[in-house]
Amino acid sequence: MTTAASHSNAAPSALQRFLASEAAGGILLMAAAACALIMANSPLGSAYQHFIHVETGPVLSEKLGPMTTHLWVNDGLMAIFFLLVGLEIKRELVDGRLSTWEQRRLPALPALLGMALPAGIYLLITSGQPSLADGWAIPAATDIAFAMGALALLGRHAPLSLKLLLVSVAIIDDMGAVAIIAIFYTSSIDIVALAAAAGLLAAMFTLNKLRVTKLWPYLVGLTLLWYAALLSGVHATIAGVVGAFLIPYIPSPGAPDAPASPLHRLEHALAPWVGFLIVPVFGFVNAGVSFEGLSPSAILAPLPLGIAAGLFLGKQLGVFAGVVVAVKTGLATKPRGTTWLQIYAVAMLCGIGFTMSLFISGLAFPGRPEFVEEAKIGILLGSILSAIVSCLILRFAPKASDEHEQEIAQAEEIRRDGDVKQI
Repeated sequence: MTTAASHSNAAPSALQRFLASEAAGGILLMAAAACALIMANSPLGSAYQHFIHVETGPVLSEKLGPMTTHLWVNDGLMAIFFLLVGLEIKRELVDGRLSTWEQRRLPALPALLGMALPAGIYLLITSGQPSLADGWAIPAATDIAFAMGALALLGRHAPLSLKLLLVSVAIIDDMGAVAIIAIFYTSSIDIVALAAAAGLLAAMFTLNKLRVTKLWPYLVGLTLLWYAALLSGVHATIAGVVGAFLIPYIPSPGAPDAPASPLHRLEHALAPWVGFLIVPVFGFVNAGVSFEGLSPSAILAPLPLGIAAGLFLGKQLGVFAGVVVAVKTGLATKPRGTTWLQIYAVAMLCGIGFTMSLFISGLAFPGRPEFVEEAKIGILLGSILSAIVSCLILRFAPKASDEHEQEIAQAEEIRRDGDVKQI
């Protein structure tokens, strides 16, 4: 008979695979972004820009015009990325780390404060320029792949409970980012295309209710839904998230994923492509900003400064304050085996907004490439500062056992001092 222990050893849990793939994908994303920056600031800079903006056709939407490499990546490949995000959110809400209200209590408040405070800091710094107001959501996002990659480089200095906290906060953060894109970055609506999208969603919902478990009808529906969303004015990537919630799911509590579950099969099929191809390609296409003629005054301009301050200061303060309030009020319990300094470092790590922030910057300033380029500077600065400082803190922060021993030693020293004074 196969025991639970042996079964667990033979097949790692979905969460273990998720953490491993996100970490490896994050490291590859760092390399792709670095490569883009090097190319953009080398003699290959013009070739890099030509590759990004070359027209490949066809015209899928009159609003977008001829398709380019940049459009295929941001409106096409990123729809697959958001599909995977939607699948992971559904799995966690139904059968994972966020399946009960007790599990949602700790990450919910930090995630919400971690989005609100960066947006507030950005709006405060850019208040003198109303044309920049649409960029308020840029520093509100967290890049889970990049952050997990940074944690992976720390190895044993980052306990599993910290990684789980980061994942939980980032999942709720992703929900917020998707809602922001759908509500605030939707252009004029094409009613006919929107009605077609609604009809496709109804058809996929019917397939789900009829317990159709073959994946191909859903994949056809998702493809058509993406095109309908592209024509409707709702950003095409939203089709990935909404469609993901209509993929049938078979729960498997306390065990590896159910092989018969369509959602599990699709998630595991997409994860390597998203982590090792789509996200790095997105990073390469979007991170290449030229530093030619860049001066300190340009870095301190309201747009890049607002984004950098929002990511580096707003995220750490919002997320950490959320954890402190949740724990101190009894709403949730402190993650086991962690110190407050380690939790603070993870809160700062949430300031890595790379992928989502770059994506939102393009939506916030359509037709304003100079604003997008300034936004990239702020995103890179805030994300790099958050990554470096948080990793340094985690590297040298005492572990929970070390902190406990220090507290005992300090208490003993205080007691001895008291005895001496009494004598």
